[in-house]
Amino acid sequence: MSHNSKRTAQWRHHLKAEFGYRDLTDDVAELVTRSGVTDGIVVVPVTGSTGAITTVEFEPGALKDLRDALERIAPIGEHYAHNARWGDGNGFSHVRSALLKTSLSVPVVDGKLVLGTWQQIVVLNLDNREREREVVAVLPDPVQLHASNMGEARQEPRGPPAG
Repeated sequence: MSHNSKRTAQWRHHLKAEFGYRDLTDDVAELVTRSGVTDGIVVVPVTGSTGAITTVEFEPGALKDLRDALERIAPIGEHYAHNARWGDGNGFSHVRSALLKTSLSVPVVDGKLVLGTWQQIVVLNLDNREREREVVAVLPDPVQLHASNMGEARQEPRGPPAG
């Protein structure tokens, strides 16, 4: 793990092809503790268009169920226009990533992540080859968030079109 401030952290994980995974919950919780943030959100994105971040019960059965569901929705052996254009055979990876998403936000209340008992933050490699996945977690500064929201609140309301 590396970090630039008390509010950010960065991790790189080598993950297996097609459904490599890692539980990030403890890493993100440690960032929240280190930051001293008591109430807010933590944003957790993974870079790349063939990776994903999700929450799931981190146990073999739930992970297999998720992998099987992805295979039904975006099968590896299906024809993908992306493969025809680029010849890299990972069209299914891009579709799966788009469906699961590459970022999530988790509330922080009383200095703790707001997750269910069996809900963990998991990074996935969906590409057809092993990949080093970079994950960055950020706790936005609530003072800056408040100031930017106040700026939006001061904008003039739009009236009806001139007629």
